[in-house]
Amino acid sequence: MTQASKPVVLYGIPFSQPVRAVIWLLLYKRLPFDLVPINPGSKGDNGSRSPAYLAKNPAGTIPALEEPDTGFVLGEAHAILCYLSNKHGWNDVYPADPQQRAKVDWYLHYHHRNLREASIGLVAPKIRKDLNIPENTQQAARSTFTRALRALESGWLTQSRYLTGAALTLADFAAYMEIGQLQPGFTNLFDFAPFPNVQRWLDEMQQVDGHDDAHVVLSTLGDISVEPPSIETIKHANISALAALKNRGAGLTL
Repeated sequence: MTQASKPVVLYGIPFSQPVRAVIWLLLYKRLPFDLVPINPGSKGDNGSRSPAYLAKNPAGTIPALEEPDTGFVLGEAHAILCYLSNKHGWNDVYPADPQQRAKVDWYLHYHHRNLREASIGLVAPKIRKDLNIPENTQQAARSTFTRALRALESGWLTQSRYLTGAALTLADFAAYMEIGQLQPGFTNLFDFAPFPNVQRWLDEMQQVDGHDDAHVVLSTLGDISVEPPSIETIKHANISALAALKNRGAGLTL
């Protein structure tokens, strides 16, 4: 970022896994950013279905990234992660070597219909009762997630420290958001004992700079395996996360 340029703007809330992936990368690379809270599904002024937000991101999803200096707007977390890495030359997390980069892209494409299913099968039914997710949909998502976890256990993480090799990449940031949220220290919604390679990787990821600040929302929310959280509890977790990010140096626009 040049001295005269303005920080990028990130739209979303810390409770969102894709938003957290971008937050964590920005913290890890120490790139200044302003976080504008956007309420998913709401048509209010700060909602993802508001006319103003839809004008920026017609899909109405979070996160979205905006560059105030150029007016450039980009949606979808993985696209944002790759764009930021390309723009700033972050070849440590998005390798310049075509084959190594392709392995990162391989996981990012695989993620959406596999480990991302954790949100539908394990987390969403606990925190979004209003969605009325059918039991058969939940079961299918749990099965898909478990199969994907087995693939990581017996494949990607068998001989590698991280998902695509010896070095931390965007694949790890993205994958951890879905897997890591289920740990006992957070929502406690999955038993990782049968997956020692995954557990070792989870422990490694917790040591990555920015992890704790990016996950305040989950540490504040706590164990929801027995008692689903109230709306007030979820709001408090988001507020605590926003305060932590502000203390870390990220801007906050309300």
